[in-house]
Amino acid sequence: VSLEGRAMSFQSLIHLSLDNPERAHCIVGTEICLDLSGCAPQKCKFFTISGSPGVFVNIHNTGPVITSEEAAVNRWSLSDPMDVLVKMTSPSTVIDEEKVLVSYYQPDEEVPVATAELYLTGVAVSLDVDIYRNGQVEMANNKQAKKNWVWGPKGWGAILLVNCSPTDMGQLIDKKTTRVIFSEEIKSLSQMTLNVQGPSCILKNHQLVLYTSEEESEKTRVYRPQEDGSSTFELVLGPGRHTYTFAPLESHLKETFYVEALEFPSADFFGLISYSVSLVEESQDPSIPETLVYKDTVVFRVAPCIFTPSTQMPLEVYLCRELQVQGFVSAVVELSEKSNSQVASVYEDPSRLGRWLQDEMAFCYTQAPHKTISLVLDTPRVLKLEDFPMKYSLSPGVGYMIQCTKDHRVASMDSIGNLMVSPPVKVEGKEYPLGRILFGSSFYPSKEGRAMSKALRDFLYAQQVQAPVELFSDWLMTGHVDEFMCFIPTHDKSEGKKFRLLLASPSACYKLFQEKQKEGYGDMPLFEEVREDQLLSNGREANTINQLLADENMRKQNAYVEKCVNLNRDILKRELGLVEKDIIDVPQLFCLEQLTNVPSSQQTEKLYARPYFPNLLQVIVMGKNLGIPKPFGPQIKGTCCLEEKICQLLEPLGFKCTFINDFDCYLTEVGDFCACANIRRVPFAFKWWRMVP
Repeated sequence: VSLEGRAMSFQSLIHLSLDNPERAHCIVGTEICLDLSGCAPQKCKFFTISGSPGVFVNIHNTGPVITSEEAAVNRWSLSDPMDVLVKMTSPSTVIDEEKVLVSYYQPDEEVPVATAELYLTGVAVSLDVDIYRNGQVEMANNKQAKKNWVWGPKGWGAILLVNCSPTDMGQLIDKKTTRVIFSEEIKSLSQMTLNVQGPSCILKNHQLVLYTSEEESEKTRVYRPQEDGSSTFELVLGPGRHTYTFAPLESHLKETFYVEALEFPSADFFGLISYSVSLVEESQDPSIPETLVYKDTVVFRVAPCIFTPSTQMPLEVYLCRELQVQGFVSAVVELSEKSNSQVASVYEDPSRLGRWLQDEMAFCYTQAPHKTISLVLDTPRVLKLEDFPMKYSLSPGVGYMIQCTKDHRVASMDSIGNLMVSPPVKVEGKEYPLGRILFGSSFYPSKEGRAMSKALRDFLYAQQVQAPVELFSDWLMTGHVDEFMCFIPTHDKSEGKKFRLLLASPSACYKLFQEKQKEGYGDMPLFEEVREDQLLSNGREANTINQLLADENMRKQNAYVEKCVNLNRDILKRELGLVEKDIIDVPQLFCLEQLTNVPSSQQTEKLYARPYFPNLLQVIVMGKNLGIPKPFGPQIKGTCCLEEKICQLLEPLGFKCTFINDFDCYLTEVGDFCACANIRRVPFAFKWWRMVP
């Protein structure tokens, strides 16, 4: 490691002299190379070198590295090519505190012909972070390591958390010079410590500059505490200010800075942020520029936004408590109590029926060694944020971030609702300990095709830790993958997956109805318990099993749906390493209709699949307690045959199925009842920085 600048007092190469002792200042931890041959007396062929206790001497040649103790008693040939390096181990309290002696010998002589002296003064300049990811700011064993960020269980590099505080959304804090930071908020910020030590007579002639690039300064803020001991912090680096020059140094300096990120990694932001501190020697001569003496650099990675799958245990359920869905609300509250989850209420304009709760937002978390933060990632369709109440409904400590989208249509796939996360999987030897993001797409360009925007897709890929998988979902009216699939947790003691994938299966539904027809129940109708006006408003009729099985058009539509589901089945098996025993086929019928509840300008001629009866795949998963839409299927001996079939499939795995009876929030408009609730879940135990993307 050589110094990055040359100065009169700090040198990376020193030419020794026999006439007068040489003097140099040395940055602690960096090595200075000694030129021994330049002053060697004629006929001298050998030398010895020794250093005082605060100096470490290394002799590099074709053999092993030699320590100072060995160097002092060994004679070394001046004719052999070698590097002689000295390094200070601690800062000096006075000038010329440490000394190096080099003695020259003629062949066969025991007494040196001459001795060169070098006096060293050590100055420490160190910028330190939590490089080893244990929650503590430490000095790196290798200064070069701080300049790199390495993934994996043996990796290193500090981590920054994004400021997700709902109260900060939209505020131009970067235009202020000070900010009040509360003690709880400080715990979310990453620490960076600057330490400068050395004799004051040297330090006072030097200047310190802390800086980052202009581009990176737009992504982060750095604060220092005010000297008055209050909770007020001074903004030193951030948007519009990428350098900070310290007051002239009178003596040693030790200061802790607090750093936060302003945004998650994205297509144009890889997530790495570097900070440097430079020690600059001021010139006493106006015609001579200042000289860079030393530069120390640290690198942070901004922690990714991590999505949690339905297989993680629930922490908190957010519900839209509106009169239209009271049956649904009370059932979910009861489920929450069974799973020991809290319930948070969210109020909304009744005309929207709370569908934004899942269509437009996802609960995620972000994590550093010192802190884990739950947050809502919002892809709002509303154009004015004041129209959007979610950030005012969050529990204390839950963050809020906006990921803007371009498509504000109701049936848009350009939203976070069109996203699901698999449980952890292993595919062809590759581990995905945080699962994989699954999102829907159109798969091929067409006039009426819908797809997730490039900005949102790029954002998902930029998080790196949950390698996204693209699924085909443009055949659905909502376009969202949760309409045909769901994950539930299992605890198999035998070897295998700790989850099952539920997939919508029209063929399984037809098979079930055919069995009931053979048993003599062909005249039993669907929707027997549903009011006629509810059926009428949703375009449904109380058809019997015989009528459904005889409907050839319905069969053709569901054959199409089956092909679409099976295309995704193949992708999921390949990308998640699944086999057929990991998949449960859930009986579900669909019908093809035009888009509903959209302005005429958004209407298309294309028909889209929509659940014929409440979608059994829209499961609220709370551990072993499952909230399933009541399908209102044919009643056989007082029991819905669809409910009975679901119980036969899931109860042997240890699940308790609760069928939620509230038809009003199932098929009305676009989307299903799950959109009226969203669940904050327990983060993964696995730490994201321990994986290799």
